[in-house]
Amino acid sequence: MAYDLIVLGGGPGGYLAAERAGHAGLNTLLIEKRFLGGVCLNEGCVPSKALLYSAKIYDYARFSDHYGVTCDGVKFDHKAVLARKNKVVNTLVSGIRAQMKANKVTVVEGEGIIDGKEGNEIVVKVGKERYTASRLIIATGSMPVMPPIPGVKENFEGGTVLTNREILDLEELPKELVIVGGGVIGLEMASYFNSAGSKVTVVEMMDKIAGPTDADISKILMKNYEKKGIIFKLGAKVTEVKKDAVVYEKDGKIEEVHADKVLLSIGRRAVTQSVGLESLGVLTERGAIVTDRFMKTNIPNVYAVGDVNGRSMLAHTAYREAEVAVNNILGKKDIMRYDAIPAVIYTNPEVGSVGETEETAKKKGMDVEVANITMNYSGRYVAENEGGNGICKVIVDKKTRRMVGCHMLANYASEIIVSAGIMIETEMRIDDIKELVFPHPTVCEIVREGIFQL
Repeated sequence: MAYDLIVLGGGPGGYLAAERAGHAGLNTLLIEKRFLGGVCLNEGCVPSKALLYSAKIYDYARFSDHYGVTCDGVKFDHKAVLARKNKVVNTLVSGIRAQMKANKVTVVEGEGIIDGKEGNEIVVKVGKERYTASRLIIATGSMPVMPPIPGVKENFEGGTVLTNREILDLEELPKELVIVGGGVIGLEMASYFNSAGSKVTVVEMMDKIAGPTDADISKILMKNYEKKGIIFKLGAKVTEVKKDAVVYEKDGKIEEVHADKVLLSIGRRAVTQSVGLESLGVLTERGAIVTDRFMKTNIPNVYAVGDVNGRSMLAHTAYREAEVAVNNILGKKDIMRYDAIPAVIYTNPEVGSVGETEETAKKKGMDVEVANITMNYSGRYVAENEGGNGICKVIVDKKTRRMVGCHMLANYASEIIVSAGIMIETEMRIDDIKELVFPHPTVCEIVREGIFQL
């Protein structure tokens, strides 16, 4: 069957591309081998947030006496939390199906494999069926990295080792959970299972948690986790995974920590193998598809969006890349920019980041000025966070006097950070930001307070 556009992969980048293309009148086919919504909706972003919200409510109930409220007999029902998580996911997946139908997108369930060209038409096979289109958007996403550590493969098959997929459906809480990797996924799961009652140990090879997150915020975040009982082993390299333990090397010594379950959280890699890229000659580097600022690959009329291009493995990045790709297909020149993409860690407290950190700015040779202030400058933050130790950092280019980075550790950080991203994206000067009016009392006022420190 012939189409104007085939979208390969139904995750955030894929389904939004299909929706936008269908809405614009293109005869569009969307192919997804597992579930509409991809990893984000089914095995990542959304289900993890449902779990974390339940954990947050539980934490507030347990420690409510700080705020003059007494709660007796508070219990945590992990199976009930999972049931609600599944309900949330099913509701949103149904919504995506409805959007596809409303925009006249044909959805095919199955594994799509690119099978070269017939003239100017690109061919994609799903089983014995063959589909053609003049344009193709590849949005096959990413998958967890499975390191060649002794014992990982065997214990994954045996059910001790888990990835983000399995842990979100774990029906019984492990007494002792070891998380290999202290990045975003690892920290969010550490936060949830710690609140739910598991003993959690995070083994991280680097000397800090939270990957590229600002160093000061990473330190404070870790202190918050440690107060809750999470144990961190930094600068530790995992050398073996046993059925009931993780073995690691730290400071030249071999140690091990007991584990009922082990979560692998050391990163993700683009899904580019067995997709059929070689049939078209699509260029890849380090396993990811190479794209330009228009989301084009090296092959005419072939685009790649989302995790598969390895540029920024975030669902909201994929959304914007999808829009850029479809706009260019429609003849509307659009450019993808990566300088002001927010990132969030949805633990309690939350971390919100956008733009340059002090470290990245220095590496780029930028001359920057930094305001580093406590969140206690915000009246609402103080009212709602007994003993809170959040901070906000604003980074400004001394030469242009424009904000180039903003990082915060606080409740509502996920909702606030977009405003800082807009300031960076629109290249606002700090004198212009000072003239903006923020509602009072709000936590977001901290951004303005930070600006006035410079």
